[in-house]
Amino acid sequence: MGSSKTHPYFVFMSYDPEYERLRADRSKRGAYELDLYVSRKHDQVLANTLEPGTYKKTSSLVIVDGFAVEITDDQAIVLRSAKGVRVVDKNEQVP
Repeated sequence: MGSSKTHPYFVFMSYDPEYERLRADRSKRGAYELDLYVSRKHDQVLANTLEPGTYKKTSSLVIVDGFAVEITDDQAIVLRSAKGVRVVDKNEQVP
């Protein structure tokens, strides 16, 4: 297997009608429900795909239905094939 060194990645999800429905609700309660829904959904994708304790989700990005996570390159390959995942992209630092 590859290196056990983790790197920051962005993960973007595929089209989700429930996400779109919640995002259309501009009320304060709607925003709260959207935050909760997205965070839980992202946590579930990680829990169903990767071994517990081997990754660190750093944030959920509600505006684009995605999240930031610290994972190994091998884990990124696995995550790319997870149901509902559209893109897994390494966050490269520009010198």
